[in-house]
Amino acid sequence: MIYFTSDLHLYHDNAIIHNKRPYVNTEEMNDRLIKNFNARVDNDDEVYILGDITLKGASLANEIISSLNGRKHFIKGNHDRFISRESFDKTLFVSIGDYAELKYNDKFFVLSHYPFLEWNGFFRGAIHLHGHQHNKAGYNILNKKNGLLRYDVGVDANNMAPVSVEEIISFFEG
Repeated sequence: MIYFTSDLHLYHDNAIIHNKRPYVNTEEMNDRLIKNFNARVDNDDEVYILGDITLKGASLANEIISSLNGRKHFIKGNHDRFISRESFDKTLFVSIGDYAELKYNDKFFVLSHYPFLEWNGFFRGAIHLHGHQHNKAGYNILNKKNGLLRYDVGVDANNMAPVSVEEIISFFEG
C-alpha cells in the first residue's frame, strides 16, 4: 500500500499550541504520532512524507525516521533543515526531493509540501497532495465540494495519522 503524511513537527512545542493538537506535551505528541504512523504503515509499504518532520536537527531526525515503518520517500518542507546536515543519514529515505509525481492504477498524483493553485494534470483529473497549511479535515471536504482535486495529507487533517492512496481515491470518488 502507498501512504502519505505531512507536518508531524515532532519535538515542536508550538505545534501543539498553534494547531490545537490534542496533546499535553511534545513527549505525548511524539509518542502518539509515531504509534499512529506505525499502526497504519507496515515495513513493506511505501510512504511519502511531504515535509516538516522535525525542527530539532539531524541526530533526532535520524532517530525519529529510523523508528517509522515503511519505505520512506521525502518531499522537503520549510522546516526540514536537518536534511542538509552532514550527520543526517540520507539512506533512511528511498528518495528525497522538492516535488514528485506518482501514478497509481489510472490516477495521477502531484506531490509537494506546498499547495498549488494549479498543477500538472490539473485539467485532466490529477490529484494534488500537499501539507504545510495544518488544515483540518473540513479543508479537504470543501475542496471536494468545490470540485478541486487538492488534498492536505498533513496529520492535522487526517486524524493524526498517514492516509492511504486508496482512501484518497475513495474520498474523491465517493
